[in-house]
Amino acid sequence: MSRYRPPQPPKAKYITAAGEKMLRAELHQLWKVERPVVTQSVSDAAALGDRSENAEYIYGKKRLREIDSRVRYLSKRLEEMTVVSGPPSNPNKIYFGAIVTLEDQDGKTVKYKIVGPDELDPQKGHISIDAPLGRALLSKEIDTEVEIDSPQGHHSYTILAIEY
Repeated sequence: MSRYRPPQPPKAKYITAAGEKMLRAELHQLWKVERPVVTQSVSDAAALGDRSENAEYIYGKKRLREIDSRVRYLSKRLEEMTVVSGPPSNPNKIYFGAIVTLEDQDGKTVKYKIVGPDELDPQKGHISIDAPLGRALLSKEIDTEVEIDSPQGHHSYTILAIEY
């Protein structure tokens, strides 16, 4: 058995202004609030003596590695992101940041906002631009029928409204 994992497909490099604010707040929380507290607790635990059997020291160091890893990821990701804040030149088509109202084949209406992969939140109705539905909706207009094949099966939607 091999440990090889194929590389992940590249994520979209777009983010809404609210999404960027959320990621910057998380970065600030980790770097300026949590990391100093954990660093101090690791320092206090190290002063107690034998580090090999000191659970506070071991778990503190593990938490520091987790924080540092997330900080590195957020820093790199925020550098390469493009913030999309304004509506597109043609508001009659679906682009990044659109709020789309769809009707499925059963007559049920759903509302989705197309966002970047870092802002994904299905409970709020935020779907990724990289998701099958997000990709299928791009550049479509009102009253267009969209069909997708997802892990849950084949779905058909009609676009009812587009907002920005």
